[in-house]
Amino acid sequence: MSLLRPLLAVALIVGTCFLSAHFTPHHPVDDPFIALYSHLVPAPLVKPEAHEASEAHGAEAAIEGEHAAPHYLFQVPANWAPAVFDANPDEAGTQFVFTNLQLFQLCAVLLIFVCFSGVPNHLRTGRGDYLSKLFAGFALWVRDEMVYPTMGKASGKKLLPYFLTLFFFITFMNVLGLVPGAATATASIFVTAGLAITTLVMMVVGGMIVQGPVGFWKHLVPPVPLALLPLMIPLELLGLIVKPFALTVRLFANMTGGHMVVLSFMGLLFFMAHGTSALATYATSPLIVGFAVFIMIIESFVALLQAYVFTMLSIMFIQASFHPDH
Repeated sequence: MSLLRPLLAVALIVGTCFLSAHFTPHHPVDDPFIALYSHLVPAPLVKPEAHEASEAHGAEAAIEGEHAAPHYLFQVPANWAPAVFDANPDEAGTQFVFTNLQLFQLCAVLLIFVCFSGVPNHLRTGRGDYLSKLFAGFALWVRDEMVYPTMGKASGKKLLPYFLTLFFFITFMNVLGLVPGAATATASIFVTAGLAITTLVMMVVGGMIVQGPVGFWKHLVPPVPLALLPLMIPLELLGLIVKPFALTVRLFANMTGGHMVVLSFMGLLFFMAHGTSALATYATSPLIVGFAVFIMIIESFVALLQAYVFTMLSIMFIQASFHPDH
């Protein structure tokens, strides 16, 4: 087995974790719970010299109520966007600021290229290393157990690249969040909303292509008495929006909830250390750490399950938009 691609995949993960730790701000706090739960919040990428400036300014600023202006590593003006998306209130207009989530999203994309680089050759010739066979099996499983049974071979073959990309992109982002020092991009509702919007676009645009621009909106409402149309039209339009909203909240809530449970068990160590004797802390720490490890094992299963659920529901929603009578 060639070790080049596995080593390259490990290097990508370790390198991304290093960049995240190097370019995210360090805010020393006395409360360990704040330090723990800060891992659930996206951290902006700042210039390295901003770390020392922030720490040196911290105590004095806390007393005088001053605010240290951050030095972001990447910042993109977006005056066309609403102010709610502004990540830098110190500058006029709306500013998009790159966070550690973008680092791990980029890492997930690169991991897809690395892990799947040998899959086409394996599918053509039957030869390849273990990594190629593993991901080829996953790809065939998505095709034969998810896409084709739901959409049929004709329609499924056309959209298979999209569903494969969606499934493995979510899978890699979920699994990366289990690595120490990493961030879970899918624990951000903005990321899950972006993924759900792509499904909504596929539903609407694809449905209009398959059924026709008029036929799609005509078939959106089932045959009902004329008197019920004023009620059914808003309900069906709302249902069209609710589907991607459900995808957004489901993935976001499950990934965030699992991390909160793990961090809560870890926080019990600090709670016991501050509230009881040292003997009680050492006595309960194996049990607490054991529970945290157990939840992490469950999280690894949830990482794959949520990628499956999101992709499967997307397949079903898109198929229903293409063929509403089925």
